Amino acid sequence: MRRLCVSIVLLHLLGTSLGQFPRPCANSEALRTKECCPVWEGDGSACGALSGRGFCTEVVVSDEPHGPQYPHSGIDDRERWPLTFFNRTCRCAGNYGGFNCGECRFGYWGSNCAEYRESVRKNILIMSAAEQQKFISYLNLAKNTINRDYVISTGTRAEMGENGENPMFSDINTYDLFVWIHYYVSRDAFLGGPGNVWRDIDFAHESAAFLPWHRVFLLHWENEIRKLTGDFNFTIPYWDWRDAQTCEVCTDALMGGRNSLNPNLISPASIFSSWKVICSQPEEYNRREILCNGTGEGPLLRNPGNHDRNRVPRIPTTADVEFTLSLPEYETGAMDRFTNMSFRNVLEGFASPTTGLAIPGQSTMHNSLHLFMNGSMSDVQGSANDPIFLLHHAFIDSIFERWLRTHQPPRSSYPRSNAPIGHNDGYYMVPFLPLYRNGDYFLSNKVLGYEYAYLLDPGQRFVQEFLTPYLQQAQQIWQWLLGAGILGGVIVAILAALLVVARRKWRRNQRRKRASSYGERQPLLQSSSEEGSASFQTTM
Repeated sequence: MRRLCVSIVLLHLLGTSLGQFPRPCANSEALRTKECCPVWEGDGSACGALSGRGFCTEVVVSDEPHGPQYPHSGIDDRERWPLTFFNRTCRCAGNYGGFNCGECRFGYWGSNCAEYRESVRKNILIMSAAEQQKFISYLNLAKNTINRDYVISTGTRAEMGENGENPMFSDINTYDLFVWIHYYVSRDAFLGGPGNVWRDIDFAHESAAFLPWHRVFLLHWENEIRKLTGDFNFTIPYWDWRDAQTCEVCTDALMGGRNSLNPNLISPASIFSSWKVICSQPEEYNRREILCNGTGEGPLLRNPGNHDRNRVPRIPTTADVEFTLSLPEYETGAMDRFTNMSFRNVLEGFASPTTGLAIPGQSTMHNSLHLFMNGSMSDVQGSANDPIFLLHHAFIDSIFERWLRTHQPPRSSYPRSNAPIGHNDGYYMVPFLPLYRNGDYFLSNKVLGYEYAYLLDPGQRFVQEFLTPYLQQAQQIWQWLLGAGILGGVIVAILAALLVVARRKWRRNQRRKRASSYGERQPLLQSSSEEGSASFQTTM
């Protein structure tokens, strides 16, 4: 509890925000002054300063050395992020957040961001049909709605001119904003000249920031969907793939089945069959020395299970997850993909979930699911094109959470220096603006306002996974139930009336029969009496 309280205090001291390039900062003036401190409309001041929400301040980046994997300096816009673009941004106070401090931090709500609320991420396979359909409709809405707050960069800072006279930014829909972010953070570094790139660089994979970065990525995505839809109870569901033999979510009712005519495509019965991917041609970008500009590049591809089985023998098992969770060290050695006995490296999928040793040429755990999908999701830079990415990474995040709760590591367990570039504790996450530090998100999701249904205690889990979906389903069909009840009541009343009428008719018939029988027997009695009398008299 004490560690949880300390974590909350640390988050309050550090301003956070969401996004890639805030729209108010995507212009020549902001590039020239290197200042991104937008006005909050609530009081008309930069960063909401007049209301005490935040203030515009100098960006101070960490000077701790990074590892030898990237030997260059001053050639890539992502080095010492975000100084190539901006050296002044908003720092938000208290529980305020957003690029202009006009929103709340993760987990906080209300006009003054004083209300803490915990949202629950659910298993997509046991959500109600209505919940599943709502999730899919939200995805499609995001794919077809231009994001109002953020734009993407379509050129390097050098291409935009020394004073920003040639700003190169572009609108993008909300879903593809995150595809682009994932591309940008993992793309190769341009060294100058066609095809001349440095490949051993990634600010969100292959080292310590892999888990904190994707945690923020999902929180940011969740927040944007809430703003887009107005549904502030929305959470990203997860797919618990332990021991699965097939892609259980690859159905037309969920993430899209297989196309019967072309197994690499999505079934036309699924909305995802109409989606176009972006940022899927890294070699072409490298050859032309350009950035992905968000243009559609073809259909979403997926052919689950038809992958290289020498590289990925199977989907991870429960035993694989339990072994991974047992590893006490977050990082070891060089803190890269060749590290042994590192929880992060095993979970990411560069080491064995049975021995903990790095296994070049094979992919396990997180990586194995990407390759198993055998399509758009199998390329790192463009993998977020497939919406299964969200379900998969939500479950990976839940395993990270289980490890944090099991081992309760101190902040010092996260590397302060000598990790590959972009992964040290004090490094700001690329390409979010204003800023998130890697080490600030090496903490429990309880601090960030969300939980996983399967990690709840049994009573809470019953409510979330069984009772709540039942009540929601009942709420969806209450009018039908009411109508069925009324109709049933009418039918019962009619049947009862018919039964009463039939019974009355039967009783009348019975009375008539008895009366008829009495009228026929009386003369016989009289005749018998008369005959008897006559006989008697005759005898006498």
